[in-house]
Formats: sequence, structure tokens, C-alpha cells
Amino acid sequence: IGEGCELVNGIVGYGCRVFYGVKAVRFVLSSHSQLKYGARLINSFLGNNSTISCCEVLNSLIFPAHEQHHNNSFLCAAVVMGQSNMAAGATIGSNHNSRAADGEIVAGRGFWPGLCVSLKHNSKFAAFTIIAKGDFPAELNIPVPFCLVSNDVAKDRLVIIPGYWFMHNMYALARNEWKYITRDRRTEKIQHIEYNYLAPDTINELFVALKIIGKLKCDKDGTAEITGWENTKRKTLLTKVPNAILIFKELIQYYGIMEILNHIRQNKISNFAALKKTLSAKIQRSEWLNIGGQLIQKTEIEKLKRDIKSGKVKNWVELHNFYKQQGVAYKTDKLNHAYTSLLEILGITPKQFTPILLKELLKQALVTREWMCKGIFDSRAKDYSNPFRKMIYDTNEEMNKVIGRLEDNSFIQQQLAGLDEMKKQVKAVVKCMK
Repeated sequence: IGEGCELVNGIVGYGCRVFYGVKAVRFVLSSHSQLKYGARLINSFLGNNSTISCCEVLNSLIFPAHEQHHNNSFLCAAVVMGQSNMAAGATIGSNHNSRAADGEIVAGRGFWPGLCVSLKHNSKFAAFTIIAKGDFPAELNIPVPFCLVSNDVAKDRLVIIPGYWFMHNMYALARNEWKYITRDRRTEKIQHIEYNYLAPDTINELFVALKIIGKLKCDKDGTAEITGWENTKRKTLLTKVPNAILIFKELIQYYGIMEILNHIRQNKISNFAALKKTLSAKIQRSEWLNIGGQLIQKTEIEKLKRDIKSGKVKNWVELHNFYKQQGVAYKTDKLNHAYTSLLEILGITPKQFTPILLKELLKQALVTREWMCKGIFDSRAKDYSNPFRKMIYDTNEEMNKVIGRLEDNSFIQQQLAGLDEMKKQVKAVVKCMK
């Protein structure tokens, strides 16, 4: 606790830092989170490994790995489900937009509102929604993940690019996953926090997205009009819809086969018959909830609620044990979810999942990984080729001295090394899966 801070009726977790003029009232700071530089945190919960600086946050439930700086505000209640980043000047939930009490903003993992974004309550966003700079005039309900949402003022319309991250910003998406893992400084990891952008919650949202956008009629440019995503009568346009459909299907397939590949490697499974015995006989894909950054099957949460009401779960220790047990079970539950998702996206039964198909899917997964690595490199390379990025440097040598050579980027090198390792794993598995 540093200089000039006022803390009233709060709980400060292990490893937290609070300094330089902070005011916090009726609050909880989870472990290894930070409040600094005049931040105000009132009636709110801040998750593990999060930072709020120079900002005002009221009445909010914020999950782990949240970053917030540069004088932005939460003006109404918000649930922000982690791996989130608030850009300068953003206002989440303009207050007093009705005669009723203020509403709420609910945002899935990976929520990134851009510079000076102003949102109206109530609004809801699927995982990994990125919002372009702008004043959004009405409430939003964005059910498709990995979208870019922008307000086209000139033509008075809402424009959405589903799958934007994978088309144009792969470097940021992949690097953030890695960054959150390396910055998880918890000494006691009671909850198993999921940082992967492809996980049960986002995969289920991709299935929902395919149902929604698969029904749309697109013009020759792949653009479609929709309704119900914004509380206005103006047009909402979805662009690059056919591209998004292909990407979403490929991602679901990639997620399924990668979980199976990791399972084979971690358990040293040596043949297809042994693999098949370890895979779930269920064919129904399970529903999941993000519970404070920990992903848990909806059926387990409903059972927990019943156990609390009936008195079967009697105290906080037993409740915390539930989270630990779910963390232990997560690897198996996620594998089952991945397998059922794979069967569903391929439209096959477990009997149709054969050694030949497995080998083919592994080869396709390599193609997807290569595409992802290329996307990571290309999206970072824009910073080296864009003339407006380069113009402040007199020479390329000066630019490379300041920001480092693209070829030496450690994260890109790490991704390429991971691709090489995956090629070796796939080669070994293809050889033994008979």
C-alpha cells in the first residue's frame, strides 16, 4: 500500500499493489492485482492479475487478466469476463439513458473496446469482441465471437466483421494468450483459469454463430443485413460472411483435433484402439459457463446451486473445494467437449471416427497451424511496412534499432518453433495410429 491511498471496507488479496492516490470503497482485490495513479474502485470485484490505473470503476464484477488505464470509466454495472483491455477514454455504459435504474453491460472473455468508445446499457457481447473507436448510439447485442464492431457514421449504420481477429489481427490474439499465461503470478492457483482463445466457451459461441450467419443471404461481396443486434431501426451490416463461416468451421475442427493430439502425447497413447477407449461415448456437446475465469460445465454449476440451497454444501471451504475439483476434472471434460464438437462439426458418429480420418484431420490441423503462423507474421509485419509507422525513423536501420528486427521477434520465433514441434508430433502419431 503506497502513498495517499484511502481504502474503506475492502479485501486486498496476496501480492496486490495499491499506490499513488487510489480511492477504493467496498471492494475486493484478488491476488496479484493492482490499483494505481488515482484509480477509483467502488462496490466492485477485481480478478487476479488485473490492473486499474487512472480510472473510475463502479458496481462491476471483473474477471482475471483485465487491463484498464488512461482515464476511462464504468458508469453502470458491468460483468467483464477477463482477458480484457480498456483503451483510453472508453466509457462503458452511459448512465441515465432511461427513466429506470441504470442497466448493465455483460462482456465475454477478450473484450477490447477501442479509443473513446461509448456504449449504452444494456449491452451484451460474445467473447473476443473488439470495438472500433466511436460513440455507439444504442444498446448492442453481439452474439458472434471474434467480431470487430464499428459505427459507420457517414452511412449511419452498424458494421460488423465476424472472425476479424483471424483475418487481420492474429498476432495480437495469439500473443495475448501467451502474455496472460506468463503474467499469471498467483502463488496459489485455486482456480484453473482458461486463457486459450479456443476453449469450450468460445467454441460453443462459434456453433451459435454458425447457426446465425449460416442462414443469412449475402450479396456477391459477402455482405448481409441483419436485425436485432442494435436497438435502432438503422441497418446493421455483416461483412465477409462466407469467409467467417469457413474460418469458424476450421477453428472448431482445429480445436477438436488439437485436444486429441495433446491427449495422445500427454498420455503416451500408442494405437487407435487405446485412444478410442479413452474418448467419451457421449455425442451431446456440453454447455459451459465462465465462472470467474474458470470454465465449468453448466450442469455442474446447476448441481452446485441445488447443493447450496439444500445445505449439502455448508461453508466456504466446501465451496472452494468444488472449484478445485472442477479444475482437476477440466482436462478430461475439455477433451470430451472437444471430441463431441469435432463429431458435430464433421456431422459424423463415433463409429465414423476412424484411423484414416484421424490422420487426415491431423494433416488438416497442420495446414491450419501454418495459416495461423503466417497470419501472426503478416499482421506484425504491417508495422514494418506501413509508411506512417516508418516515417518517424530516418532509416530502416534506425527503426530496427528501436523496435527490433521483425525476423528477431521472439514471439514469432516461438510460434514457428511450436509449428515445427507439432509437425514432429503429427508425424509420430500418424505412424502409430493403426
